[in-house]
Amino acid sequence: MSTTLIAFSPNNSASPPFSTTVTLDNVSYQLIVTWNIFGQRWYASLQDQSGNAIWTGALIGSPLDFDILLAPGIFKSSTLLYRADTGNFEVTS
Repeated sequence: MSTTLIAFSPNNSASPPFSTTVTLDNVSYQLIVTWNIFGQRWYASLQDQSGNAIWTGALIGSPLDFDILLAPGIFKSSTLLYRADTGNFEVTS
């Protein structure tokens, strides 16, 4: 297993503010993060290469000593989480 760190650096003048490609279970997905003005928080979503929604949820930050998985139960061997203290997404595959 290897872990890739991706810095979460949103650009509020871009649409979406943050987007990157991640590989989970050997398949590429688009990770998109947008700000929800009503909820006053970031939301993350995963789309396949055809633009189909795979998962959407609140961007919940994991502390350094505990993992809170994003998209839990969707992937067999890969994990995705956001480490709030470092500002990085962690993709393990």
